[in-house]
Amino acid sequence: MRTNLDFAPLFRSSIGFERMLNALETASRAETIDNWPPYDIIKTGEDDYRIAMAVAGFTPEELAITQEQNMLIVLGQKANGDDVQYLHRGIAGRFQRRFELADHVKVVDAGLVDGLLTIALKREIPEEMKPRQIGIETGQPRSKAQPKQIEAGKHAA
Repeated sequence: MRTNLDFAPLFRSSIGFERMLNALETASRAETIDNWPPYDIIKTGEDDYRIAMAVAGFTPEELAITQEQNMLIVLGQKANGDDVQYLHRGIAGRFQRRFELADHVKVVDAGLVDGLLTIALKREIPEEMKPRQIGIETGQPRSKAQPKQIEAGKHAA
């Protein structure tokens, strides 16, 4: 049973969360039609992740990994064998899998071993966006600065 959630109240009462709310709304509408190739998402550290995807039968030349802003796209396209006549074709010859990435998540590397494609991801928050401690001064409150008076030059007459 599928229920559609109404995110309108959240849009009315939050500022700066449009991207997250749009992602939630899109995810609630999306139907998962295909589930191939199977994959795992593994958290390997505080800011490190790994996607492991079973792509048996594909060579590195038949796979493409692209990162566009906050979207990771994995494509697989088998080379067509025109000299083969299939009576039944049950093995997929192509796929496209998309992963929505959080801000500041970058692909570190990728590898294919024994039909398992692994993609290493790392979240690298810029230094200016990291939390910082603010010092608190004690003592007399600061008074408003008195405007500086510019001395008029004396001219000899």
